[in-house]
Amino acid sequence: MALIKDIVQESLTSGYLSVVAEDQVRSQLQSNYDSEDLDAWIILQRAIAGGDVKQESRRKKASLSPKAKDASSSIKLAYQMAAEIAYAAAVALSMTKNTKDQPSLGA
Repeated sequence: MALIKDIVQESLTSGYLSVVAEDQVRSQLQSNYDSEDLDAWIILQRAIAGGDVKQESRRKKASLSPKAKDASSSIKLAYQMAAEIAYAAAVALSMTKNTKDQPSLGA
């Protein structure tokens, strides 16, 4: 199975994310991945939200009603926000702890 970062690179190059590739990414996100994979996933989410990468499952819905287009826009914004939150969490979790800077109770 390809690594998340490899799938993302292929999707960014082609501008397209297949259902199979999307399922592979989801599967790996549920099991085993590293910080580079997480970074790649965030980049992919931004590319999807920005319209640079099209998803196969969404590509087939070419004729959306205005209400569906608004919902699609909201979903893209939600993906982008989730990607930003995931990125911030990844950065925070990868930072080393400095106990001198942390307040303590009773000290």
